[in-house]
Amino acid sequence: MAFAAIFETGSKQYAVSVGDIIHVPRLDGAAGDAIQFDRVLAARRGDQIETGRPSLEGVHVSAEIVAQDRDKKLVVFRFRRRTGYRRKTGHRQLRTTVRITSVHV
Repeated sequence: MAFAAIFETGSKQYAVSVGDIIHVPRLDGAAGDAIQFDRVLAARRGDQIETGRPSLEGVHVSAEIVAQDRDKKLVVFRFRRRTGYRRKTGHRQLRTTVRITSVHV
């Protein structure tokens, strides 16, 4: 995968190129809003890859919020044998879908 930048948000890292659509943990904003990720760990400039320690200064990734939704359901099932103990619950994590518009190096 040819990436343009690797950035961090929500304690997770994403390798992206311009035009990619990714799901990140919930961010503030509505659909159509522009956002900017400043914690860029690595970026491609021509054929060279620059890495930061821990992040690059003056480099940011611009994106547009596509949707605010929830992830697929995670089923949590607790069971203890021979006691009749069963508990079934679920969880859906809040997420934001973003489209990468540009990488400013």
